[in-house]
Amino acid sequence: MNLTISGHHLEVTPALREYVLTKLDRVTRHFDQVVDVNVLLTVEKLREKERRQRAEVTLHVKGRDIFVEQAHEDLYAAIDQLMDKLDRQVCRHKDRMQDHHHAAAKRLAA
Repeated sequence: MNLTISGHHLEVTPALREYVLTKLDRVTRHFDQVVDVNVLLTVEKLREKERRQRAEVTLHVKGRDIFVEQAHEDLYAAIDQLMDKLDRQVCRHKDRMQDHHHAAAKRLAA
């Protein structure tokens, strides 16, 4: 898994990097076919004051790219909400990939 954590108008501190890594462990625990992860942490200058911190993730899994973004006044809260969204989308993608169609008993006997 390739992981890129970058900041825009923000220096990515080791504490932020470690926090993102611990939160990403939850996602990779549910779905292990993750190819590439790009995390972008941003402080926006011109937005309204309560939603200036933004976090976004592009997750490349086999067959699909999943993009999630979240804004909040606190960057750690934005990362928490972002990982909750990402976890739901990854679980939904995993359910869609599984084969839910079973062969009928009549077709197996013939």
